[in-house]
Amino acid sequence: MAEHPAPAGPIRPEQPTVALPVIGRRPAPPPRRFGPVRTLTARAVLVTCAVALVSVLVTALVAVPLAVRGVERRDAEALAAQARLATEVLRSRLDTTRTVDEERLLRQLRAQGVGAYLIRDGRADRPGLPPRVVQRIAEGRNVSVRRPLDGRRTLIEGRALPGGDGLVLTRPRAAGLWRQVLLSLWLPLLAGLTAGVVAGLLLARRLARPIRVAATAAARLRAGDRAVRVPVEPPDEVADLADALNGLAAALATSEGRQREFLLSVSHELRTPLTAVRGYAEALADGVIGAGDVPATGRTMLAEAEHLDRLVSDLLALARLEAADFPLEPVPVDLARLAADAERTWAGRCRAVEVAFRLEIPDRPVPAYTDPGRIRQVVDGLLENALRVVPPGAPIVLAVRPAGADPSAGGVVEVRDGGPGFTDDDLAVAFERGALHQRYRGVRKVGSGLGLALASGLVRRLGGEIVAGHAPEGGAAITVRLPGDPYPTRTSA
Repeated sequence: MAEHPAPAGPIRPEQPTVALPVIGRRPAPPPRRFGPVRTLTARAVLVTCAVALVSVLVTALVAVPLAVRGVERRDAEALAAQARLATEVLRSRLDTTRTVDEERLLRQLRAQGVGAYLIRDGRADRPGLPPRVVQRIAEGRNVSVRRPLDGRRTLIEGRALPGGDGLVLTRPRAAGLWRQVLLSLWLPLLAGLTAGVVAGLLLARRLARPIRVAATAAARLRAGDRAVRVPVEPPDEVADLADALNGLAAALATSEGRQREFLLSVSHELRTPLTAVRGYAEALADGVIGAGDVPATGRTMLAEAEHLDRLVSDLLALARLEAADFPLEPVPVDLARLAADAERTWAGRCRAVEVAFRLEIPDRPVPAYTDPGRIRQVVDGLLENALRVVPPGAPIVLAVRPAGADPSAGGVVEVRDGGPGFTDDDLAVAFERGALHQRYRGVRKVGSGLGLALASGLVRRLGGEIVAGHAPEGGAAITVRLPGDPYPTRTSA
């Protein structure tokens, strides 16, 4: 199990970093290559072009009819003004024969493409007008309509004069008016489309640039460069992406550093018993050890082999913790009886090194639903960890209590000691593999650095919680909370 650290200690020289080979890493797959249309820039340009084109078409559908109607309204107003003016000129002359001035006025109007009809006594001076128009003028009413004349839609403006007389002016609707309006609008419409394309291109490049930067940074991370950082810049989504990549790079660097230190620590722990076993084996082979010392040598080699076996077992357990087939057999368990069984084992070991062992359990069962073998493994590991660092005369306490008034709330197992305890900084990394081992190696006697990590993994797999804190005895406190029995009617084991 992992050891309890001392609050302070000498600063150890930094160990050289050892480059560890990466085993089993597959080569990175080749980058995907898509056509230019599938790039973000091309798609953004296409989208903006489509939006601009739709805008142009909608503008044309709305603006062209308005422009055509505006031209027709302008022509109608101009024709009405000509009709009023001509009527004023002819007002006093229609009852006489045509004069030179009248003929000149009519020729000028016709030269401008305006048809002029004189109405005398309710009759037009020449055919071509609709009878309904002539009738309205004869009745003394003005006329402002659009009617087909000679197969063409025509503007008709008539002004009535007293006595059934009047003047009617006609102007055919301009041919190709829609085409003319479209020709007058094509330049601004084309300019709008061009502006949309340019805006889309600029926007796409602006959006694609941070994504390309992030992709390059991700590729460098995949290649092993942990120093890469992405500049954080607006908009917020791009800044969030940059923050996420920078955080990932920092987390990878921290994780790999801890893994490297952990492997170095484990290598050191493995080498120590192996060196001892090899040394004694060579001494036995060379005949250096006398016959009387052989039993003691055998016991030493056995102890080192057991140490090595425990270390390998912890490594294998840690490797299997995250596997789906990790063997767990939860059953109803009385934690008070489990603690009492542990006392019979650990009380003698503590007395042998002059450490006071104390058991705190209630006078009734404390039911929980867990794997008794695994939770005993956790308890033994925590007690061994405490015994390693507690000085003679200091206490070790194994306490069990219900998690709540309801028996289904589960139970709490707590291991407290009077050792050096945890610092506040240690609490954040207490259950990380090798963190405390690396921090206090060389300061005092330490274990492999796997115990607390293994205990944390086991408790989590059992559905419980484990926390580290400060004990009232002055040292460390590890508190394990286990779930209650989902079937409380059963008899606890």
